[in-house]
Amino acid sequence: MKMAFQVPTSKSLFLTIVAVLGLAFGSQIAIAQSVADIVADDFFNGIINQTAADCAGKSFYTRHAFLDALASYPDFGTTGSADDNKREIAAFFAHVTYETGSFCYVEDIDKTNSFCDGSITDYPCNPNKKYYGRGPLLITWNFNYGPAGNAIGFDGLNSPETVASDPVVAFKTALWYWMNNVHSVVGQGFGSTTRAITRAVECDGKSPDSSQARANFYTNYCTQFNVAPGDNLWC
Repeated sequence: MKMAFQVPTSKSLFLTIVAVLGLAFGSQIAIAQSVADIVADDFFNGIINQTAADCAGKSFYTRHAFLDALASYPDFGTTGSADDNKREIAAFFAHVTYETGSFCYVEDIDKTNSFCDGSITDYPCNPNKKYYGRGPLLITWNFNYGPAGNAIGFDGLNSPETVASDPVVAFKTALWYWMNNVHSVVGQGFGSTTRAITRAVECDGKSPDSSQARANFYTNYCTQFNVAPGDNLWC
């Protein structure tokens, strides 16, 4: 008896190809995740749930605000290998966790310093404003508020408080700083990101406890993302 030969449909052929590729390259496909996939609700809530109920950041920082801000920075956590991207995301949130006390602080506790560098004439200070730390990475100084505002679309020099009143702007400011000052050194190890974030204030033995605390957050998040933290964890 002759067997009828069935010509595969385009759909069945496509599914067959996908199945074969899945068997051959399953591990690579499984780890190809977007930033939103990695920064899942459970991960974000795992940080902010450590914060006391009376913290200003408890109701200010949200995953939704982060993802809204992320849309303006498509190269964040996407330009390297799957593992490199996870390490960048882990590093970002490690510094955010340290700077904000697990999303507790929206701005510096000590607001006495104006953080105005008068020598930066391109971004002149408003004498009635202070440029102390605000937002997820506690951006400081007029020479950061000015260009960040220009890039994001708010008046950083005359209305720096916007960073502490609009959560999307807050995350955009942190991502702006990261992409302009930190993103390029992520591949050199977490210690290099600490040097870039702190301008070396905590490095070279100046503040080993702070450097260690940042690294502890980073390695914890790498574990959660199932990725090796890499070398050069301290600065």
